[in-house]
Amino acid sequence: MKSITLAIICILMLNSCKNKSQDAVVNPVKVEKIEYASFGKEIIADDAVSASSMAAHYKIMKAGDSINSKIIAEVHEVCQAKGCWMRLNLDDENEVMVKFKDYGFFVPKDITGKKVIINGQAFVEEVSIDEQRHYAEDAGKSAEEIASITVPKRTYSFEADGVLVVK
Repeated sequence: MKSITLAIICILMLNSCKNKSQDAVVNPVKVEKIEYASFGKEIIADDAVSASSMAAHYKIMKAGDSINSKIIAEVHEVCQAKGCWMRLNLDDENEVMVKFKDYGFFVPKDITGKKVIINGQAFVEEVSIDEQRHYAEDAGKSAEEIASITVPKRTYSFEADGVLVVK
């Protein structure tokens, strides 16, 4: 029995060593090097999930649930006071509120519309009326817009320990 197993392994090894360059057509792909500005903990761009994929994860999460994640998304809004939070577009209907771990770093205030990669903890929470109004003030909303906030809101949130901004 051992000799049969050994023979099969040898045949498979010899077969894997044959020159396969004639079997496959190679099409060279031009890879662009993307440069990032880094904020917070140093992270790498690999393995980030798309915003739409993360939106699907958020939809099945309940308030209080959390997962470690790395997301690539477009910045929708940034705190204009000092860059202490940002909102990212997830899909046509949803966005995620991003705060920075231990208030330890900030992002530039002029990155609206840029792609970012964030690493950290994704979670769902319910935001109070007062906190929503505070964020609206930071974002420079009008008094009418701030006053129109009258109910708590279920939000998709993220605590980032590192951020990469496409230069």
